[in-house]
Amino acid sequence: MANFTAADIKALRERTGAGLLDVKKALDEADGDTDKALEIIRVKGLKGVAKREGRSTSEGLVALTVQQSTDVEGEVGTLVELNSETDFVAKSDPFLNLSARVLDATVAAGAADVDQALSADADGKSVQEVIDSTAATLGEKVQLRRVARVAGERVASYLHHTAAGLPPAIGVLVATNVAGAAVAKDIAQHIAALSPQYLSREDVPEDVVASERRIVEETARNEGGNKPDHIIAKIAENRLNKFFEDVVLLEQPLAKSPEKKVGQLLSEIGGEITEFVRFRVGA
Repeated sequence: MANFTAADIKALRERTGAGLLDVKKALDEADGDTDKALEIIRVKGLKGVAKREGRSTSEGLVALTVQQSTDVEGEVGTLVELNSETDFVAKSDPFLNLSARVLDATVAAGAADVDQALSADADGKSVQEVIDSTAATLGEKVQLRRVARVAGERVASYLHHTAAGLPPAIGVLVATNVAGAAVAKDIAQHIAALSPQYLSREDVPEDVVASERRIVEETARNEGGNKPDHIIAKIAENRLNKFFEDVVLLEQPLAKSPEKKVGQLLSEIGGEITEFVRFRVGA
């Protein structure tokens, strides 16, 4: 008869984030000794690292922090996306603790990309080593997918939960001047909701604009009616403006007050956005 209870299984799953069958097998092998079972899970997890490499990691969380800049006057924000295979692991204590360690090490190193973050020191080990060790315990592939660092006179942040009981899945950082800080939180929430791709029209690559212009012009011609060229040009220009409104932050109607565009809101208070970044888990 098994020398452990359902409560033991539940406790070890919460402690490790490992699957139900893996926990039961480990407890069986350890004759109910939870510490020995934990060691078994870790050992078997390490042996399975190579097998996990090809797995998909579409779950996970985003984590961020904003601090005073040590380089220039202002603030700096750091945003990371840490992925797992399942939402069960994503909400487990070991994964949440790992994300905090990864974020702390990334910030301490001033890392601005994944490679820099993975090589950063985390209490005597590299971040990559810490991730691999935790992944062994969890029995899932764990991946640091993205890292971003945003600096400005002021940096606002926003985290959004897309499902109850799960960690944040959307994270936003917005760098503004001092005046823009008054509305930065609203704009960060707007970015989370509407996912703009560019800050201004000037930031949209020329080839993207040219391609979109060809599409709207061709569509206008194919709609029939033998429209003269100047009418087609007008229709195309209106549709191109709608395209900019969809993808450019400053052109978008503010989610909180759609009668006003983001750019207009900023200009009324002398505000300016210098940079923004948005992560959504798995996207």
